[in-house]
Order: sequence, then C-alpha cells, then structure tokens
Amino acid sequence: MIEKMQREQAAGDRRRTIMIVAGAIVVGLAIIAYPAIRLVQDSRTKNQALTDFGVAASAASCDAPTNDDGGGTQDHRPDGEKIAYAVSPPSSGPHYAVWAPFDKKFYSMSDRPPVENLVHNLEHGYTILWYRDTLPKNEIDKIEKIAKSKLPQSSLNKFIAAPYKQSEGKGWPDGKNIAFAHWSAPDPTTQKSFGHRQFCNSVSGEALKNFMEKYPATDAQEPNGG
Repeated sequence: MIEKMQREQAAGDRRRTIMIVAGAIVVGLAIIAYPAIRLVQDSRTKNQALTDFGVAASAASCDAPTNDDGGGTQDHRPDGEKIAYAVSPPSSGPHYAVWAPFDKKFYSMSDRPPVENLVHNLEHGYTILWYRDTLPKNEIDKIEKIAKSKLPQSSLNKFIAAPYKQSEGKGWPDGKNIAFAHWSAPDPTTQKSFGHRQFCNSVSGEALKNFMEKYPATDAQEPNGG
C-alpha cells in the first residue's frame, strides 16, 4: 500500500513538473513573440498612409479650423511653472525651454511630457493631435497607428499625438474628442501670427491630412528647428 501511494505521489509530482515546465515555455514564447509581432505590425503600419485609419473626414464631424491670436514666440518659462493658456488645447504661447523629443510621435498619459514642452514643438512647425484621455482603447489604438503611419509630405514628419485631460484647460466643445493644433508664422504684411485648432468627434486620418496640408510644417515660427 505504501509503495502504491509513493508511486502515485511520484506520478503526480511528474505531472505537476511537466505542467509547470510547459506553462513556463508558453509564457516564454509569448514574451518573445509579442515584441516580434509588434515589430511586424509597426513595419506594416509604417508603409500605410494615415488616411487608412479612422473614419473619412466627412464622417468625423469636424468643426472649421480656428484662427487664435498667436503669441509667445521664444517666451521660455522655468520648468514646472504652470502656464494658463488662452485656448484649450493651446495653439501657441509661452512654453518651457526644452521641447518634446522629435523622434517620438505617440504618447499615452503615462509618458506624456507637460503641455508646456509640447507647445515648444508647435513653435517649430509641429502639428499635434490632442485626444481626450478618456477615449476608449480601440480609438487610441487607431491614433497610435496614425502616428506610426506614412505622414503627408507637408508635415516634414513633424507630428505628435498626445492625450489631454480636460482639467488641464478650458473645456472642449461638446462631443469633440480630437483636436488638431498648429502655430503659424507671422503674416508678412501685418506681422500677426495665429494658432489654429480643429475639433473632431471621431478619429480620422483623412481629416488630419487635410489639416496638415492646410498648415504645413514650413508655416511656423521657427520652421528650421527639429
């Protein structure tokens, strides 16, 4: 009887060991496979036009772009100083001396730099796609794909997508979840500059493309930066 119990216990131990090893192999393969899958997906997305993602511009319920009074060129404020921008999200204004990295095009709430850093990027011709931080994950995934896609020539690859908390500025229009922003160069005649914002209900690569072509990266306070 004792020998039988010992054999059964040994068999059970072997089964548990096999299950543990098999589970570890599966987890290990998943850990290895996930980055490889993301790499393949990112490579595929890189060759797609941004118009492949989201709804058509006609279905995005976008408002007309604004002409906000521009100002704050080279007005650098100390890091940590909270700047109250006149419009939300900001399309121009004072900002921190350091801009967000030029090679990073998509941010989540966990890694996004302060708004004041991103306004500095606007000064250098960037278009920023701000999205509500409360958007569903599937919509944010579309935005991330847009950020990794083939951007229009007019953008000079100067683009960032970043989340925005409504507590960070004045409230957005009802139902609007996306806002494009760009800071244009001064008008050569009047020397007046404008910031531009366009609000949309839905994610639309086509609407973004239209905005970036209307306000190209060369139309900027300091177009040579970045």
